[in-house]
Amino acid sequence: MNNIPKQMNAVILKANGDYDNLEYVLDFKTPSPKENEVLVEVKAAGVNNTDINTRIGWYSKNDNSSDDAAWTGKGLEFPLIQGIDVCGIIVAVGENIDKKRVGQRVILEPCLKYVNSKLMNPAYFLGSECNGGFAQYTVVSTEHAHEIKSDYTDIELASFPCSYSTAENLLTRADVKKDNIVLITGASGGVGSAAIQLATARGAKIIAITSPSKYSDIRNLGAYKTLSRKEPILEQLDKNSIDVVIDLVGGENFNDLLEVLKAKGKYATSGAIGGAIVNLDLRTLYLKDLTLIGGTVLEEGVFSSLVSLIEEKKIKPLVSKVYKLQDIVLAQKEFLEKKHIGKIVLEVK
Repeated sequence: MNNIPKQMNAVILKANGDYDNLEYVLDFKTPSPKENEVLVEVKAAGVNNTDINTRIGWYSKNDNSSDDAAWTGKGLEFPLIQGIDVCGIIVAVGENIDKKRVGQRVILEPCLKYVNSKLMNPAYFLGSECNGGFAQYTVVSTEHAHEIKSDYTDIELASFPCSYSTAENLLTRADVKKDNIVLITGASGGVGSAAIQLATARGAKIIAITSPSKYSDIRNLGAYKTLSRKEPILEQLDKNSIDVVIDLVGGENFNDLLEVLKAKGKYATSGAIGGAIVNLDLRTLYLKDLTLIGGTVLEEGVFSSLVSLIEEKKIKPLVSKVYKLQDIVLAQKEFLEKKHIGKIVLEVK
């Protein structure tokens, strides 16, 4: 580690709250890998809902308290370096790791089942329970640094890890198959646009809910039909017409999404930007034999499968805009405007 600086540039979260709790610093201590970890020089890091949710304490079920604001329901430790989407280069390894890993280009699995090769229960998440990618360097257990061989740029590769693995995990948990009719809400966001591509690769037929101004772009991704998020779902779709719902919004449309599912249909969610608290009519659930699925911790093989799909170019990156790391506040503000399709990515130098 002779050529690795002792201090690094980083964006630190000082406490839960507004943008003023984010600070770009030039003198944060560079981490060192433990015996089963790798040190990654970060090249690019994506912006996600989870970064913002963690910053404001949205995951807390106790009035945005820092005491339970981590993904696991535990407290956050400050200062925290966020950033769950990471592409970079391994520049050093722990004593138990083959030194041949040094120099590998990697993307990091955001769901960390292992910390220093110790199995965690519940799993950690990059940038929540431990420091993430909004810095020049980060460390992860070797199992979660996946070598990738691709001619996509670092910026493009950083658009994949969180959103695409989340989408693939939902599709895997819901067992989406060829010719299934899949309804995807929040279709223009990172997970939604990823789910369209990944479900299309499975041979499913996609109906996407989005803003009318984005219809053309969403259809180009693979959706055969688009619906307006501004209009009631039951005015645009028949009841009992959908095999699987991938819901990334939540909120007031929840019961309508269950109504459009066929008997024995599956509802899978990993987001609630439209509202986390919903009313469930249990009669709809049990009379239609529905399955409700929450998807956060990745199933075995999901991330390695994603790496293969990227390398084979069966899915493509969707980068809307690139900011410098020190401009993270501008990036998050634009992200929250929800006018973009795909991902906003930070270039790390």
